[in-house]
Amino acid sequence: MNAALRIDLNCDAGESFGAWTLGDDDAMFEIVTSASIACGYHAGDPSTMESTVRCAVRHGVAVGAHPSYPDLQGFGRRTMRVTPAEAEAFVLYQIGALQAIAEANGTRVTHVKPHGALYNDAARDRSLADAIAAAARRSGDLPLVGLAGSAFAEAARSAGVPFVAEGFCDRAYGDDGHLVSRSVAGSLITDPQTAARQAVDIAVRGRVRSSSGTEVAIAAQTLCIHGDTPGAPDIARAVRAALEAAGVRVAPPVSG
Repeated sequence: MNAALRIDLNCDAGESFGAWTLGDDDAMFEIVTSASIACGYHAGDPSTMESTVRCAVRHGVAVGAHPSYPDLQGFGRRTMRVTPAEAEAFVLYQIGALQAIAEANGTRVTHVKPHGALYNDAARDRSLADAIAAAARRSGDLPLVGLAGSAFAEAARSAGVPFVAEGFCDRAYGDDGHLVSRSVAGSLITDPQTAARQAVDIAVRGRVRSSSGTEVAIAAQTLCIHGDTPGAPDIARAVRAALEAAGVRVAPPVSG
């Protein structure tokens, strides 16, 4: 295995709520190296947050905060008009809630990764990205996970927090390096082998083929598999096996 090739494999987790179960976190945590846990604003609740943290601890998976717009009905996938100050406050609130639960269970929050529309909006909106980065800084200089080549990189640098560039195994890319909207057919990749090929392209070649067939440069330190994608554990297993077969070491990012 080439020691120079290393990448984190992450998933979004803890997205059940009350009596409703979404995803198979236990199966995913057997495969991934880090997880971003919902903090109650798009999914999750205090009991789900704690059980997910405990599951991550059992599997040795790094715990991250997955803050969202306050949008339970829309699963955080709808844009909301908020000021930067409002965004900073509600992200800070969500991180703090998960930090309390993590610390009470003998672990710590290692990163912040926004969810859904908040993530996609901030990838293009520097003021929103700055607000999220400020919340990460105020939470203990936590590394900020965001779309590679997006506004997140400069926002993290300006705030003085580490930036972890993210690529996606199970989402289609546009020619601009941003994710294709979920409203577009084919935007979600559910075939495990297709996702595995995309993961290896990003990790080894630093490139991804867009939905139009154009090759786009992607420099990523972590790869995401959405826990709510149909067949997510099968996708994760195929991705990890393909990465390791290509000589890539799958491990959490080095803490900044």
